[in-house]
Amino acid sequence: MARDEEEEEREDTITLTDEDGREHEFTMVDVIEVEGREYAILLPPEEEGDEAVIFRIDRDENGDEILVDIEDDAEWQKVADAWEEALEEDEGWEEEEGGGPDEAPAHEDEDDDEDE
Repeated sequence: MARDEEEEEREDTITLTDEDGREHEFTMVDVIEVEGREYAILLPPEEEGDEAVIFRIDRDENGDEILVDIEDDAEWQKVADAWEEALEEDEGWEEEEGGGPDEAPAHEDEDDDEDE
């Protein structure tokens, strides 16, 4: 792997700490906007599963980006639908190119915060 690719991969990998203090690594595969808000689409490492996880991107009191669990089922469903629609659009384009993501989003009930 080239050095630039390694640096890019490290930038896309984030560690989240759950409410029990356990750390979980994810790869940020996309950021989408739904109704004026941004959402991060994350994938766990291959050995832990293949379902995407969605978090809303908010800002803390210092203006730093934080990931917030989506507690409202209707909000979560809108974002999941938008992500699936984006995948379907990409799938049509990528079928010509070969390959593409096919993971469906998972709804997480844990209150995870981004740990930089």
